Amino acid sequence: MTEAAETGAAGTEAVQPPDWMQRLAKATEQIDAKTFMRDPRTPTRSYRAAAVLMLFGESEEHGPDVLLLRRSDTLGSHPGQVAFPGGASDPEDDGPVATALREAYEETGVLGSGVRPLALLPELYVPVSGFVVTPVLAYWEQPSPVAPVDPAETAAVARVPVAHLADPANRFRVRHPAGYVSAAFSAPGMLVWGFTAGLINGLIALGGWEQPWDATDVRDLELALRATQ
Repeated sequence: MTEAAETGAAGTEAVQPPDWMQRLAKATEQIDAKTFMRDPRTPTRSYRAAAVLMLFGESEEHGPDVLLLRRSDTLGSHPGQVAFPGGASDPEDDGPVATALREAYEETGVLGSGVRPLALLPELYVPVSGFVVTPVLAYWEQPSPVAPVDPAETAAVARVPVAHLADPANRFRVRHPAGYVSAAFSAPGMLVWGFTAGLINGLIALGGWEQPWDATDVRDLELALRATQ
């Protein structure tokens, strides 16, 4: 991992992350792409490297939480979808951690100096976009204010409690117009589905937050999206 992960975001001796975060990071050591994707594929054409920041924090009121954003409805790619901060790698980026932190700052204003990267998860190929995505698991040691930096790109930013996402009442599946079914989560003003929901689905299980939920509850994607508006 990076030096920041060993010494802390500011380069000094770091306080260890809370036990729940350490357990989550430890649980990622032996996983593969199937933890997050039912049918992981290998690239069949040229692709671009990308990274997302799976940033976990904690509050006294709600416990562990994770940073999510909702993309602008006017974007040409994945408009209105909920995602982790992240995006395509730039030639100047020194690896996926640098990409994830840069993109998170550009999209939400999160300061990299307060973030402690802990693990790189398996690369995931996303055929629809042609990206190979590296998820970066990190702990928010020194939370900074976050908000949409550019409304043309980001419509909303939220720290969503893990307890809310793990609540069976907020978990179901959605059927896309193309016919495939994916995991989904209901969050305040947001519907999390697709690639991001697959990541969260795996993280909830790895973190020991899983509760029995009704996987037979399959809803029409368009109707589920309207219900969050």
